[in-house]
Amino acid sequence: MSISSIGSQNLYQNYQQLSSGKRINSAKDDPAGLAIAEKLLTQSNGYDVGRRNAATSQDMVNVADGGLSSITDSLQRIRELGVQASNTAIYGDSERKMMQQEIDQLKESISDAAKNTSFNTKSLLDGSMGSSHVASGPDGSGMDINMPDATLDALGIADFDVTGDFDLSVIDSALEKVSSARSEMGATSNRLDYTMNFNSYASYNTTASRSRIEDLDFPKAISDMKKNSVLEEYRLMMQKKQEEQNNMVVNMLRFNS
Repeated sequence: MSISSIGSQNLYQNYQQLSSGKRINSAKDDPAGLAIAEKLLTQSNGYDVGRRNAATSQDMVNVADGGLSSITDSLQRIRELGVQASNTAIYGDSERKMMQQEIDQLKESISDAAKNTSFNTKSLLDGSMGSSHVASGPDGSGMDINMPDATLDALGIADFDVTGDFDLSVIDSALEKVSSARSEMGATSNRLDYTMNFNSYASYNTTASRSRIEDLDFPKAISDMKKNSVLEEYRLMMQKKQEEQNNMVVNMLRFNS
């Protein structure tokens, strides 16, 4: 390759870099740099997807916690009625039957919450979901979320009835199970928060590192372009001068012949 063609190619490369804003536009510009930049791009994309996965999973956890909150309210009311029904000095069988009617409605409400609390068509509180994986890492790694079983049978209150002999500790145990599940949901949500913050930070720094490798140093590029432009003008001038000298030689040969 001649010096003249190298000069033209350098000037073309200057224009290409300035128009794209990137120092590396093809593998020949910097093979090693391109390979590193592509790996960093893969990693930053992985962090971004992992952050979105974590955010979606946090939404799912919040929906589950909302369902558990509704169940807690129903259990608290059932306990109140149970304490009230325990006061046999005032309340007789007919009053306890009316209390049981409300309790049955509350148990139905708990059953509905366990059955209908769902996210993306997946039931969260009926025991069918169990453990699910959250791909929050850039390589698909992450954490597992365990969804509770909040059905009447799992809570142990399906047969709770204040019209006969009953044990109020059954409701206390159910409340403890739901409270424990909500505590786990809260801890999971906090962990997902930390994961999203880390992914955002890691993605930012990975992107910045790729930018330093791949992006163009505009002041230097403009300086190089001006230098190459001057060299190209000089090349054209010398080429024109060479052509003139060649023409003179040809004309002299013709004249002498």
